[in-house]
Amino acid sequence: MEARGLQKSFGGLTATDNLSLEATRGEIHAVIGPNGAGKTTFVHLLSGLLKPDGGEILFEGRDITRLSAPARVNQGLARSFQITSIFRDFTVLENVMLSVQAGQGHSFRFWKPAAKDESLRTPARELLEKVGLGERTDVVAGNLAHGEQRQLEIAISLATNPSFLLLDEPMAGMGPEESQGMIDFLKALKGDYTMLLIEHDMDAVFALADRITVLVYGKAIATGTPEEIRNDATVRAAYLGEETA
Repeated sequence: MEARGLQKSFGGLTATDNLSLEATRGEIHAVIGPNGAGKTTFVHLLSGLLKPDGGEILFEGRDITRLSAPARVNQGLARSFQITSIFRDFTVLENVMLSVQAGQGHSFRFWKPAAKDESLRTPARELLEKVGLGERTDVVAGNLAHGEQRQLEIAISLATNPSFLLLDEPMAGMGPEESQGMIDFLKALKGDYTMLLIEHDMDAVFALADRITVLVYGKAIATGTPEEIRNDATVRAAYLGEETA
């Protein structure tokens, strides 16, 4: 994934200011910055929920700048949201089966007979095993713990067979134990997927990221390894200092 010179303004406010960033295959690239830095706008631009005013987005060498969000999913890009997005009244297995069905290009009109379709149930069960929810398949999704709901959301994303994951604050609302569980989970996925991670939890960022880009007022002020970012005086003044003080 490569963003080149992205621009996005809302009235007189520039949310994304000539932003360029590259996430290479198999890495976890984290994007951090203070509130109002433009992180959410950036991930909306990458996922297709917003269209840029200027610049371009390349995915595996193809220009996807004007593609819709569903079309980007079909290209291999999946996103988790800052606020958990699941069908709370469906079981864990049914949630993932719906995503498997959508990924196969089928509608939900015939969901009742599809609910017993082993071509949907088998890959859904395999994904739930992969994310650590293999024993929770029959639980109603709304009854899961918060951390488990985030794992389910990622399983739903994985059901579309992506190569690239956009993770928008996967640790949001988690306590220390749940956050550590999510860190361990994402480490287990590392290498199988390229990931762009938006996250406020600095412990998680430094534990997971291969590279980090720091945004301030829509601009990238630094990109580097976790150690380079930790020791960058400009970054510490703009962001990390207030987090580690």
